[in-house]
Amino acid sequence: MEKNMVSGETAGSRASTTHTTDIQAYDAILAHHRALVDGVTRRVEMLAKTVAADGNFQPVAAELIAYLTSDVSPHASAEERTLYQAAETVAGLDGTVSEMTEEHCLLANYIEQLTHASNGETSVVHASNINSLFSMHVDKENDELLPILRDSKKVDLAGLLHQMHHLMETADTNGDLQQDRELDVRNLVPATRHETIFAEYNALSPGESFILINDHDPKPLYYQFEAEHAGNYTWDYLETGPKVWRVRIGATGEIRPR
Repeated sequence: MEKNMVSGETAGSRASTTHTTDIQAYDAILAHHRALVDGVTRRVEMLAKTVAADGNFQPVAAELIAYLTSDVSPHASAEERTLYQAAETVAGLDGTVSEMTEEHCLLANYIEQLTHASNGETSVVHASNINSLFSMHVDKENDELLPILRDSKKVDLAGLLHQMHHLMETADTNGDLQQDRELDVRNLVPATRHETIFAEYNALSPGESFILINDHDPKPLYYQFEAEHAGNYTWDYLETGPKVWRVRIGATGEIRPR
């Protein structure tokens, strides 16, 4: 994404930016969306061609996964914390925002499935699912969300883009959105969430961490960590609602499986 193209103030209000600047921001977001879709599509097509030719699919799949986790997933996270939060203040967009957030969750699950694909054919299936979902998702955002945000007097689109740049730059420097693997449990059955989270924690080596994404404050989980792993874990809130909570959970010492 191009940096420092526009500047702004807060996500929910229009300040010093002009309508022309909002149009520039709108065009910049569309251009970045085109680049992301093209990046995913080219890599998925290369994976499909490699598997069809009985080639070594693993390096090609690894390149696709790296692109998804370093470019696509951080972009989705930044959108939720800027564009989507602003869209919730605009009448008629609540349903669209909910749908698009759910699509982010589904995309994260597809990426997880691709990561664990054991053969080329399976990896192509998961990659194709990712490509179809992401292309559809971007089209919906471009057609249903962005034009309304651009034209709304309540929203400073240039300011939102500025905030997205800041989040992406922060991700580049401290790894909040990129270096740690994200575990999004929002689409999981509640009864299976803690089991999934502790399995992820038990797989960590000392010094490693992951980012938990949840739809409520995971305070009961914190108490369970404190009861079972006191002194051997870290717990750092990165985002605290109102609809999304992100917590970095790390391992500091020897982990004993539950």
